[in-house]
Amino acid sequence: MNLYRIEEQLVKHEGEKLTAYFCPAGKLTIGCGRNLEGKGISREESRFMLQNDIRECVDDLQGHIFPGQFDDFPENIQHVLTDMRFQLGHVGFRRFKKMIVAFQRLNLEEAVKQMKDSRWYHQVPARAGNLIKMVEGFI
Repeated sequence: MNLYRIEEQLVKHEGEKLTAYFCPAGKLTIGCGRNLEGKGISREESRFMLQNDIRECVDDLQGHIFPGQFDDFPENIQHVLTDMRFQLGHVGFRRFKKMIVAFQRLNLEEAVKQMKDSRWYHQVPARAGNLIKMVEGFI
C-alpha cells in the first residue's frame, strides 16, 4: 500500500486542523481526525510535542528576550527561564518585565524578589518555590 496516497486521502476526507476541535460526533479531536478523548496520544507523541515547545521557548529566550546573553547563563538559570516561559507562554512571560531586566543585569536577588512578587508565585507555589531555589543556588 502506498502510505503517501492513503495519507493524502485521509487528509482530504478528514481535513486537518492544528488546534483542538469537536468532530461531528462531539469528540475532542485534533489534526486529521485524532480522537483525543478515545485514543489520546502516545508517550512518544507527547515528548515530540514537548521537545518542539521547548525549542520554541529557547528560541524566544535566545533571540528576543535575552539575545546574545541566554547561552551564557548557567544551565540552571536557563532551565528556570525556559520553565517559566513554557508555563506562562509568550505573552505571560513578557509581563515579568522587572524580573527580565533583573536577569539581563545578572541581579539574581532582584530576579527572585520579582518572581515572589507575582500572582504566579501564589498560583503555583511548589513550582515557583522550586524555580526560586534553583536561582538562589547562584546567589
